[in-house]
This record gives sequence, structure tokens and C-alpha cells, in this order.
Amino acid sequence: MIEITGLTQSYRHKEVLRNVDLVVRKHEICALVGRNGAGKSTLIQSLLGLLQVKTGMITLGGFSHREEGWKRIVSYLPEKFQLYPHLTGEENMKFFASLGEKPIDEAKIEECLRMVQLLDHGNEQVKKYSKGMLQRLGLGIMLYYETEILILDEPTSGLDPMGRREILSILQSLQNITILLSSHHMDEIRKVCTHVAYLHDGVITKFAAQEFCEQYETGGILL
Repeated sequence: MIEITGLTQSYRHKEVLRNVDLVVRKHEICALVGRNGAGKSTLIQSLLGLLQVKTGMITLGGFSHREEGWKRIVSYLPEKFQLYPHLTGEENMKFFASLGEKPIDEAKIEECLRMVQLLDHGNEQVKKYSKGMLQRLGLGIMLYYETEILILDEPTSGLDPMGRREILSILQSLQNITILLSSHHMDEIRKVCTHVAYLHDGVITKFAAQEFCEQYETGGILL
């Protein structure tokens, strides 16, 4: 689903990603892990076309990053998703649904609100939502698009333990979708991830999630 080959990115002559190779296969849930400044944001921005790829190749769902087709099969939830605070949760859902190519599907909006445990709060203004509720609403909006690939940037950042558990429960329930999520929480990796892409010194090493956790616990991997 996601294939990166020979990706190199530099800032002001400093090499951030060095000839990176990564394959995330269909229906894998892969955590992108690395220390602050390791290049996780650079990698995600490259995947999303926000940074120009000068060296290397990215393929998303069979589409090259130079084609337009990949945009129809990828959803991205940033760490801070900008919602409209004066609108209700349902109204926010409808607004973002209207940006798609198809007519708004009211039943699907209701189903997505149910999936992210916000159906009973759909008529409340978003400015009254907790941070965890805001994050779940953002995830619900991404799920509405029913894309094959979902990219999440620190989906539980700043949430309390209950909020984190709620997000992880939703991710565990998702099926038939390929997920790449950046994270630095080991409990997230243990609970929801099948694999880990460990970014260190500009290079990625991919592990099975259990193997990564074992190496981290024995001090073989530092974060």
C-alpha cells in the first residue's frame, strides 16, 4: 500500500532522510517511531506531497507521488486538526463531507459519529468538546472518506489516559484499512500496531511490533 524507495531529503544542506526504504503492506498498522528531530514529520510531509521529492520514489496504493490518483485513497489527520468551534460536531462532519466528490451521506455521517463515540454529542458545539472529543471527531471525519490508507500524526498527543484509551479502542476496531501513525508511546505500539518503522540517523529499520518492543525493553533501541 505504501512504498518508499531511496527517499533522501535535506534542509539547508543537512541530510534528514538518507536513502530511506519502507514498505507498509495492505492492512498493516505501522507506527513511525523516532526521537524528536529524527525526521518523522519530514517523512509524512513527503508522503503527502507537502515536500517535493527530489530524490527517491513514493507509491501510495499503486499510484506514484507524481500522479493525482493517490489523493483519493489517502486520508491524513494532523496532530492539530482545525475544526470550526462555533459549529456542532455533526455540522463539522457535514462541512468536511461536502468537500468530497460525492453528495453528503447522512447515514454515513451518523455511522462515523457512532464509531468515534460521539453520536450523543453530535448536536453540541465543538467549542464545548474536550481535547479527546476533538481528536475523535477529526478521526471520524477521516473515516467518512473511506480511504484505503490513513496517516495519523501523533493521534493521542496531549490526551489524558481515558482519551488515549478511547482513540486506541477505535483504531483497534478498524478493519480493511492500512494505517501509518507517528507515535512515541510504547503502549500504543503494543496495543494496536502490527509493525514499527524505526527512524534513526536518517534511515528506517522495520520491525514486527513485538520484536521492536522486546528490543526496546532490553535497551537495544533508544527513544
